[in-house]
Amino acid sequence: MELQKALEILIMAGQLILGLSILVGLHEWGHMAAAKLFGMRVEKYFIGFPPKIFSFQKGETEYGIGAIPLGGFVKISGMIDESMDTETMSQEPQPWEFRSKPAWQRLIVMLGGIIVNVIVGIIIFIAIAYHEGNQFLSIDEVNRYGIVAGELAQEIGLKTGDKVIRINGKPFKDSDDLISTDLFLGSNSSYTVLRNGQEVQIDIPNNFIEKLSDPDEKRNFIYPLQPFKVAEVIPGMPAAKSGLQAGDKIVALNGKPIQFFHEIQEQLSTLANKQASVVVERDGVRKTLDMKVSEDGTLGFYPEILLNFTTIQYTLGEAMAIGTENAFKVVYNNIKGFGKIFRGEVSASKALSGPIGIARMFGGVWDWGRFWKLTGLLSMVLAFMNALPIPALDGGHAVILSYEIISGRKPSDKFLENAQKVGMVLLLGLMAFAIFNDVWKAFF
Repeated sequence: MELQKALEILIMAGQLILGLSILVGLHEWGHMAAAKLFGMRVEKYFIGFPPKIFSFQKGETEYGIGAIPLGGFVKISGMIDESMDTETMSQEPQPWEFRSKPAWQRLIVMLGGIIVNVIVGIIIFIAIAYHEGNQFLSIDEVNRYGIVAGELAQEIGLKTGDKVIRINGKPFKDSDDLISTDLFLGSNSSYTVLRNGQEVQIDIPNNFIEKLSDPDEKRNFIYPLQPFKVAEVIPGMPAAKSGLQAGDKIVALNGKPIQFFHEIQEQLSTLANKQASVVVERDGVRKTLDMKVSEDGTLGFYPEILLNFTTIQYTLGEAMAIGTENAFKVVYNNIKGFGKIFRGEVSASKALSGPIGIARMFGGVWDWGRFWKLTGLLSMVLAFMNALPIPALDGGHAVILSYEIISGRKPSDKFLENAQKVGMVLLLGLMAFAIFNDVWKAFF
């Protein structure tokens, strides 16, 4: 178990580092490409922060990789940045320097990283829509047996077996709407369920989204009751050793009837390293199989969910429209999330995640589909966060440059230096808070 846990942590970290390296590398490339386009000298292009692991020189630019894989940077001659190279700034401006170029060119350079991240995010979401299409359960399939209400769902009044008939007073489209981000980011949201022949309204607290910050909590919040049969048996596991076969339908465990997948999961979680009597139905005949449950509370098989999923495949044109909409929905949801924080409906400590929290979102199993979905989401989040008008961020530089373009007056180098210092203090403080917050949520 310890080895498995360590492996999961390594996989989480590996996915986070790879995803951030791709996004930060492209972000900084956006700045560099725009700077070179306008004849500015780019001294350094690094993925990761110092200490330096390795680098090479090509033309005027040193390309390298830093040992701390949580960001990256480009150093453009004549620009006040995180390097705080004030000695160079005290000298006479040179034609190839950032500060010598027109304000509109400098503005495009500062927005280059954001623009690239937006384009990358859109491309990823389009590719996902085109490759995967959309698989969902219709309302009729969701309510065929009703829902499983997880622990948090029970807290707000939902019960297993409820049938959801309306969301926010309106009929919903499919299973994705049950845990839509829009639902939890909204105010005064509610489910209307059918329970024992009567309609019951379940109100969702305005701060409820902070309880769903853990991906496992959101995944297990509510989902349709799932009848199942055995799809595949894992070699070497208790199920295989006892003779369980693909196609078997498990109907009882230790004398308790089994109809839905969550029922066997709940029972097995209490039977780790214990003997279990499993009754299966095979070709119309019932058989009893005795097996020892593994130490992690599983038998070792993959289920086939016996619900009728609807799958829609998109043309490239449809995928482009849907992917673009999904990409910008990330930005919209971030804005709504910040609104909840500023209104006091959600605490910042529960809503914000740092590197550890993001790594947990990737999970301990390398799943390329999930990896690219999260990388696309992070690309749009990175663009949004960098666009905030905070000194030291691209958005802060863009505000100052916009002021210069409109007013025709350039702020002094001293003002720019001080703004950069203030911004760096804010960013380092925010990063420290996010990391501490991750540790606190993970261990306390």
